Amino acid sequence: MHEGDAAAAAVGGVSIAELAQGYGTPLYVYNAEMIRQRCRDLAAWDTVRFAQKACSNLAVLDLVRREGVVVDAVSAGEIERALAAGFTPHAAARPEEDGLPPVHPIVYTADIFDRDSLDAVVHHGIHVNCGSADMLTQLAERMPGASVTLRVNPGFGHGHSQKTNTGGEGSKHGIWHEEIPDILKRAEWAGLMISGLHMHIGSGSDLEHLAEVAGALERIANEIGRSLTTISAGGGLPVPYKPNETHADLGGYFQLWDATRRRLEERFGHRIRLEIEPGRYLTAESGSLITEVRAVKRMGRKRYLLVDAGFNTLARPVLYGSYHPIRVVTAAGRLASGEPQDVVVGGPLCESGDIFTQEEGGFVTTRPLPPADVGDYLALDIAGAYGFVMASNYNSKPLPAEVLVDAGSHRLVRARQTPADLFRGETV
Repeated sequence: MHEGDAAAAAVGGVSIAELAQGYGTPLYVYNAEMIRQRCRDLAAWDTVRFAQKACSNLAVLDLVRREGVVVDAVSAGEIERALAAGFTPHAAARPEEDGLPPVHPIVYTADIFDRDSLDAVVHHGIHVNCGSADMLTQLAERMPGASVTLRVNPGFGHGHSQKTNTGGEGSKHGIWHEEIPDILKRAEWAGLMISGLHMHIGSGSDLEHLAEVAGALERIANEIGRSLTTISAGGGLPVPYKPNETHADLGGYFQLWDATRRRLEERFGHRIRLEIEPGRYLTAESGSLITEVRAVKRMGRKRYLLVDAGFNTLARPVLYGSYHPIRVVTAAGRLASGEPQDVVVGGPLCESGDIFTQEEGGFVTTRPLPPADVGDYLALDIAGAYGFVMASNYNSKPLPAEVLVDAGSHRLVRARQTPADLFRGETV
């Protein structure tokens, strides 16, 4: 097999067939070096804060922490994950960042406090990014005098799907921009200091829409005033899933936000920390879902490949009609060849929506793929974000294993669930 073919039939230099046969399928595999590279792509920003909801395996969190990335948490569970991965709860100054305010290693971001998350925030002293006025009141009762960040809805949004649009009247997220004067009064009455401002309009937005956030944030920052020491551009950086898509102009995007930051620094007379909050950007391209072909059949004029992964394993296609590149690898470990055939790729679930080749709205489509037989493998690529974290036990299917590949070696970073795990804690 040619070197190029071997690389195409591998993840991070490790054969897909070897991984499937060693760990079983379905299986999530992450390429550590790709994650490191994506972290380093954003080195110009003062702070890179990983939205761990995209991929919260402890080994991945530890990896980004070692790259100098800090973390966002949206639940008590994510706070505990961050702590278990080595993040500390309290702000710390970095010697190389002379004059900048300390960075918060963990920030809790949400539109509500459930009781467990409020308890965890208070217990560990976690900084909070508040998405509702009621959060300010509830926090002040438990942590009087705390500094907080405000997540503001600027009145517009965008995303790769309407379901990932997090701005505008149709979104539940953030404090409505017109309510900022009342929020400032409430915070002052509650004895809270507003030290940060955050905006996020949607996941997978293009840079044109993301750039609109900078102007909106600057207007709100001027309303808040000199107490601000940190501004966050949010996340939503697009990732190329289809062959004709490309990476965004990150340099131009940073320059836009850096200019916004500098104008605010001049107005307020002190340094301001500039954050970005990527999720999918750091991990999406690192991940592949490996699944085995278990049946090949024809339904009328359509040919189906049925595999052992379903929307219980990777939910993005059924939720958003998302596209994932697909590679076919033979059981012998070779990249499949031959005249491509238009096929539908589906899973094992007792659901008509259990199709990986579908568009938003549930419309089943075909994909031209090389011929595959039972026992061959498919690798659904760019699956390292919103993959395992959205998996479920639907149809009483165990959660898959996760493996980290690094410099040609590989290790299990989450064991596959067993049948006994499925009903652990249940009683008759």
